[in-house]
Amino acid sequence: MASPSLSSTASLSDLSGQVLLPVATGRRTLAELRRLLRPQRGRMTVALALLVAGTVAGLVTPPLLGRIVDLASSGASTGAIVLIGAGLVAGALGEAILAGWGVALLAQGAESMLASLRERFVGSALRLPLEQVERAGAGDLTSRVTNDVAAIAEAARSALPEFSRAILTIGLTLAGMAVLDWRFLIAALIAVPVQVYTVRWYTRRAGPLYASQRVAVAAQQHHLLATIDGARTIRAFRIADEHRARVAAKSQEAVDLLLRGVALQTRFYARLHVAEFAGLAAVLSTGFFLVRADAVSIGTATAAALYFHGLFNPINVALALVDDAQVAASGLNRLVGVADLADSATAPPANSAAAPTGAPQAGPAAAPPAVLVSGLGFSYREDRPVLSDIDLTIAPGERVAVVGSTGAGKTTLAKLIAGVHQPTAGSVRVPAGEVVLITQEVHVFAGPLADDLRLARPAATDDEVRAALTAVDALTWVDQLPEGMSTEVGSGGHTVTAAQAQQLAFARLILADPPVAILDEATAEAGSAGARLLERVAATALSGRTAVIVAHRLTQAAAADRIVVLDAGRIVEQGTHQELTARPGPYATLWQAWSDQRPQP
Repeated sequence: MASPSLSSTASLSDLSGQVLLPVATGRRTLAELRRLLRPQRGRMTVALALLVAGTVAGLVTPPLLGRIVDLASSGASTGAIVLIGAGLVAGALGEAILAGWGVALLAQGAESMLASLRERFVGSALRLPLEQVERAGAGDLTSRVTNDVAAIAEAARSALPEFSRAILTIGLTLAGMAVLDWRFLIAALIAVPVQVYTVRWYTRRAGPLYASQRVAVAAQQHHLLATIDGARTIRAFRIADEHRARVAAKSQEAVDLLLRGVALQTRFYARLHVAEFAGLAAVLSTGFFLVRADAVSIGTATAAALYFHGLFNPINVALALVDDAQVAASGLNRLVGVADLADSATAPPANSAAAPTGAPQAGPAAAPPAVLVSGLGFSYREDRPVLSDIDLTIAPGERVAVVGSTGAGKTTLAKLIAGVHQPTAGSVRVPAGEVVLITQEVHVFAGPLADDLRLARPAATDDEVRAALTAVDALTWVDQLPEGMSTEVGSGGHTVTAAQAQQLAFARLILADPPVAILDEATAEAGSAGARLLERVAATALSGRTAVIVAHRLTQAAAADRIVVLDAGRIVEQGTHQELTARPGPYATLWQAWSDQRPQP
C-alpha cells in the first residue's frame, strides 16, 4: 500500500554497497530493436519511400541552377530561364511535402517502438524484487526512467528522422555527382578518409565516455536521494559534512565527465571541417580543369560544386547525430537491461532459504500460525550481520509490536516478513497468505483520488471506497476537496498533508483486506496530534488482522498483544506490556525513558 523503502540507517549504510541494475550488451539491444521494428515495418517502408522521393525532388536544384548558368552564358531567352525557375519551385515544393510526410511517418513509428519498450521497462521494473532495486539505489532506477527515456525519446522524435534523411541526401547527392561526371565523384571522395577516421576516432572514445556519464549521474542521484531521505539520521549522528562532501564528489565527477564530452565534441567538429575544405577544394579544382579541357560546361561544374557544398549540412547532421546516437544507445542498453529482468524477476531465487512470502503453505489440520520465522539471519554485507537467530511465531489475529533502539534491526525484520528482502539464513513463512506493508514514506499516485485508492482493489465500488475513507476518518476532508473523490492528487494535483497521505494508505489497506499487515513506523511523520489520529486510524484498519507493528511511539507497543524487543539484531525479550514493565529489562528502560520525555496532558 505504501512505497517500501529502507529505513534511513539502512539506506546510509548501503551507499558503498551499491549493486547497479544490469546493462544490456549492444548485440542484445539490436535484437530488441529488431523485435520492436517488426510491427512497424509497413509504416517504416512507406516513410523510407517518401523520404527517397523527397530527397530526389530536392536534388534537382543544383543541375537546374547549372542549366541557368549555361543559358545565361550563351545568351538564351528569358522565357527559357523562367521555365527552369518554375522547375526549381516545383522541386522545392515536392521536397517539402514528400520529405515532411516521410519524416512524420518515421517519427510515428519510432515513437510507437519507444512506447512498447517503455511499457516493457515499466512492467519489468514493477516486478523487480524490491531488495534488488534498493541495493541498486533509487538514483539508478530513476535516472533510467527519466534521463535515459528522455534521451531516447529525443532520438526517436528528431534524431532518427534527421539522420535517415541526411544519409539519403548524402548517398543520392554522390550519385548525382557521378551522373554529372565520374571525376567529380572521385574528387568528392577525397574527404571520406578524413571523415571515416574522425568518426572512428570519436566513437571509440564517445561510447565509453557517455556510458560513464550515465553511471556517474545515477550515482549522483543515488547519493543525493539517500542523503535527503536520511536527513534526520545524518543530523542526529552529526555527519552532515561527510555526506555533503560525498554528494559534492559525485556531482564533480559527473561535471568532469560532461566537460570531457564537450572537449571531445569540439575536437570532433574541428576535424570534420578539415575534411570539408579538402573536398571542396578538390571539386573546384576538378571543375576548373574539366571546363578548360571542354569536358564539361561551366553550368555542370557549378552544379557539381553546389552538390558538394550541399553535402556540408547533411554530413554534419549525420556525424553530429552520432553523438546523440551514442547517448541514446547508452540509454537503450540500460532500459533493455532492466526490461530483460522480467522473466527472472517473477521467480524467487533458486538458492533462497525462505518460502515465497505471501504464498499459502500446507500445514496440519490445526490452524497454522499466521507468520512463522525460524532461525532467521540477514545481512546487507557479509561482514555486517543485521539480524541473527530470530525465531518468532505469530498467531492469526495477534498484534505484535517490535521495539528497540535505532539500528536494532526492526525495519529489516519487518521487510523480511513482507518479502522485500530474502533471508541469508533461516526462513520466513506466511501461511496466512498475502502481506501488506505500510511505511512512513507513503506515495500518493498522480490521478483522481478514487483511482489512487482503487489500486488496492480495482473493482471497489464508490460505496466501498467511501466506507474505507470513513473508517480512517478521511471522508470529511475528502468531501471538502474541489471535486471530492474525483479530485486530482499526486504530482501536479492537489497536495495532501503527511497525515492525509497516511490515511489514504490505511484506506488502501482496508480495501485490499490482507490477512497480515505490517506497519513500519507508519504514524511517525505526522507530528503529535497527527500521530494520535493515525494511531486510532491504524487500530481500526488492523482490526481482525494479524499485525506486526514497528513502533515509533510506545503507546502502540503498550496496546499490542505482545511486544518483541530487538537489540543488535537479536530478540532479547518478549511479552505483554504489563509483563515487561513489571521487571527490569531493555523494554522497561525504554518505557521509562519515553515516559519521562512524553508531554503530559
